[in-house]
Amino acid sequence: MADFTIASVPIDEIEVGMKASYSQTITDADIKSFAGISGDHNPVHVDSDYAAGSRFGKRIAHGLMSAGFFSAIFGMRIPGPGCVYVSQNLNFLRPVYIDDTVTAEVVVTKVDQEKRRVFFDTTCRVKGKRVISGSAEIFIPIK
Repeated sequence: MADFTIASVPIDEIEVGMKASYSQTITDADIKSFAGISGDHNPVHVDSDYAAGSRFGKRIAHGLMSAGFFSAIFGMRIPGPGCVYVSQNLNFLRPVYIDDTVTAEVVVTKVDQEKRRVFFDTTCRVKGKRVISGSAEIFIPIK
């Protein structure tokens, strides 16, 4: 179950070390929907027989699906509605399977009030193990 909370943190209140997170359990329907939206019908994601013969042993979720949870945090929590991505880098460390609960977390590493940019470390975990790591830069427009 997704844990949505809408918040908005003004740039002058954002501090290094602030954190926010979002968790969601990956379902078969999520993977099929993401395949339809993205056009990525790679059989390792959508074909159980094919995936059984892969190095993963069963179907895995698209990596960008889990990475998309960062967008939920940025757009809905910190900084919140109105912000836009400038950049995101990602390192995919482990697979995510159907029924895994992914917890995405962002931590503020730098705030540039003059350019209205906020920088974050980004991490996704499943059962306490990192599955994605990276960093992001977000722009906060003047309202």
